[in-house]
Amino acid sequence: MSGFNVLQPGLLTLIQDAGRFGHHRIGLTTGGPLDAEAFSWANRLCGNQPGATALEVSIGGLVLEADVATRIVLTGAEMPLKINGVEQSRWHSHKVQPGDKIEVGFAAAGARCYLAVSGGFQITHSFSSAATVTREGIGGIDGQKLQQGAYLHCANTPAAKGYRLADEHQPDYASDVTLRVIQGYQQSAFSTIQKRIFFSSEYKVTDRADRMGFRLEGPEIKPSIDGILSEGICHGAIQVPADGQPIILLNDRQTIGGYPKIGSVIAADTARLTQLMPGASLSFEEISIDQAHNLYCLAQKRFERTEPEAV
Repeated sequence: MSGFNVLQPGLLTLIQDAGRFGHHRIGLTTGGPLDAEAFSWANRLCGNQPGATALEVSIGGLVLEADVATRIVLTGAEMPLKINGVEQSRWHSHKVQPGDKIEVGFAAAGARCYLAVSGGFQITHSFSSAATVTREGIGGIDGQKLQQGAYLHCANTPAAKGYRLADEHQPDYASDVTLRVIQGYQQSAFSTIQKRIFFSSEYKVTDRADRMGFRLEGPEIKPSIDGILSEGICHGAIQVPADGQPIILLNDRQTIGGYPKIGSVIAADTARLTQLMPGASLSFEEISIDQAHNLYCLAQKRFERTEPEAV
């Protein structure tokens, strides 16, 4: 048996892979990493297959003890990484040996980081995925956040290759962001004035922000309808409930809903949104679906063409 003992689970640490797809018809949501870019880099810097199972650490406080010879990488938010009390670089693969103590401190910027291990963590799949969705109680270990005393199985890979990402390619987790939005199915339910208010105003992230969705606070926007027949909800959908305060729905969202939606935030920007802490400011910018497709393709090409350095 090889893997890691969980000495301290942190505030909220979840086992995640790329997500659970193809099960909306039975009411199961997607799950998966909130910041897909940081998650993908964590696996790539470990030499893993895309979507390999890793840990999503929110805010910090995770402490593990190695029972394996392998490599680990920490990407995402600025959370200090220590191995046996010595601070190590993030976005950089590090060797660990049995008995080593790995500590992830608390975030100085950003909110979520990703800890990957060579070969990925070995977690039994539930509905084709290891992604933890605590609301549904599936994935991960018993469908729950990581608990003290848990054991995370992984392969013994002492000869695994490792990589690092140069500083200039690492994301900047700024506290204020502009989210790009494609207008949604109910866009006609919002008047020109209401849209101008929405796209010209500043909103703040409230403390009612989790993996299901981020509730915002700012100028009210009011649709001309109170509700709609429940319909499928896409990732990044911006619902507007009766109080006029937008809610941006994320990975653990419900699969259907009946609030009017003014639009949807593109995936690249929901990743930046989820790195914000309560109180952070944000604004919105309208783009077309063609622009969104171009941005997606450019981001994919940039990821593919950015070569990490071997270590």
